[in-house]
Amino acid sequence: MLTGKIKNQIDEIWETIWTGGISNPLSVIEQISYLLFIKRLDEIHTQKERIAQRTKKPIVEPIFTEEQRELRWSVFRDKDPQTLYVIVRDKAFPFIKTLQGEESRFAKHMADAIFMMPDASLLDRVIQMIDDIDMKDRDTKGDVYEYLLSKIATAGVNGQFRTPRHIIKMMVAMLKPTLTDTMCDPASGTCGFLMATAEYINQHYSDELTRPENRKHYNQDLFTGFDFDTHMLRIGAMNMMLHGIEQPRIEYRDSLAEVHDGEEAITEAYSVILANPPFKGSVNVDNIAPDLLKALGKVKPAKPTKEAVDKDGKKKKRPTEKSELLFLALIIRQLKVGGRSAVIVPDGVLFGSTKAHKEIRKQLIEEQKLDAVISMPSGVFKPYAGVSTAILVFTKTNSGGTDKVWFYDMQADGFSLDDKRTPLVKEDEAISHSLDNIPDILARWDNLDTEHAHARTEQSFMVAKDEIVSNGYDLSLNRYKEVIYEEIEYDAPDVIMARIRGLQDRMDKGLGELEEVIE
Repeated sequence: MLTGKIKNQIDEIWETIWTGGISNPLSVIEQISYLLFIKRLDEIHTQKERIAQRTKKPIVEPIFTEEQRELRWSVFRDKDPQTLYVIVRDKAFPFIKTLQGEESRFAKHMADAIFMMPDASLLDRVIQMIDDIDMKDRDTKGDVYEYLLSKIATAGVNGQFRTPRHIIKMMVAMLKPTLTDTMCDPASGTCGFLMATAEYINQHYSDELTRPENRKHYNQDLFTGFDFDTHMLRIGAMNMMLHGIEQPRIEYRDSLAEVHDGEEAITEAYSVILANPPFKGSVNVDNIAPDLLKALGKVKPAKPTKEAVDKDGKKKKRPTEKSELLFLALIIRQLKVGGRSAVIVPDGVLFGSTKAHKEIRKQLIEEQKLDAVISMPSGVFKPYAGVSTAILVFTKTNSGGTDKVWFYDMQADGFSLDDKRTPLVKEDEAISHSLDNIPDILARWDNLDTEHAHARTEQSFMVAKDEIVSNGYDLSLNRYKEVIYEEIEYDAPDVIMARIRGLQDRMDKGLGELEEVIE
């Protein structure tokens, strides 16, 4: 948990860079990320040195050679501003770009990275300010980065929104990932879902992580993220490495696109998929993998020809498809049989009447095992957007298995539902159910057997598959929740009129008394 002092320090660094001439929020985050990363490398190397001193053995996999000593944060931070600037710009920054080798994934993400600090004095101020932040605690390093990411106050391109951390943690807790899992986010962005999964595993499997084989799986194979935004790839990869994951599998990939150049579609590769895919509207079918269209009951049309024009001679628009539906089809394809997923979708997915909407819901219910639908309040994604969303939780079986679906009506998440998203209580205080439904969601999820007895008027309840099928696979909460309306009795009209006349008489009397006083 970040203290108010650390938050103020981060705000001051942000303001310093902003007023220093870098006004793009993503660029500010990137520049701070580079410096945090350089500082973290020095800390890791220092730890390796201490271990070598205690064991009286050579340093295992040193980050810096003796010739690269001046690239270490602890060495260059005390140099005069101009010397420091030259070292960071011309040596330390190029060093981190090829840290894991010129052909590594990380090097590819960093290929277009630009060091943007405009002058020595600004860089010196920022380095001294970062050095003053107490980040000895492992969790604080991650929290600092998460706080930086939370300062992006505008939506990203293509409908990307930063998922609130407490929602991510709830989804991870529902899926309960283990050390034997392989986890993926096909629209990873800043890697929030991957980091929350890593934190969960560190918390629940700390002893098992000391075994070399488990540690290797954790560092190299457990986590995979895909994105086609190079800014997000860089930020996400550094986010993972700052959290201690040594070789994150963060890769450039348009997850929905038809594969080319010898690539293969990813099929049944992961046991856990957590995602908040972009709701960007529609994707041109020319770019979509045919199997994803097929999953929506569509066939990829032939390539456009010169004759593909309308009566006015204008080129006809190519068909499009909703990105959120395509991502659901993608997740089903990428999950292993027995794998489980929790994915955020806009409400339209739950009740949309198009062929594609109905087909994807039918697949989830008839061919897979749909476990839960959690309806979230519309303010969850403010200030980015006020869109209403839900979480779908399902297990891939390829043989059905849906018997009853658990519905939960989340009405509060511990924060105000306006643009400010203010915490309703302090972090160390107990949160009542009326202010935060998340603890209740997790408690009921872990005891689903007791949910069968709940009436449709309650906050959560079960709905049988047959009823959902009979409603055209509609998954909207309001389709099944029963609302009890309280009967209100009103006075008879003549009684109301008499009350109005009495009020009018008193007003007339008061006005008369006021006129006498004035005269």
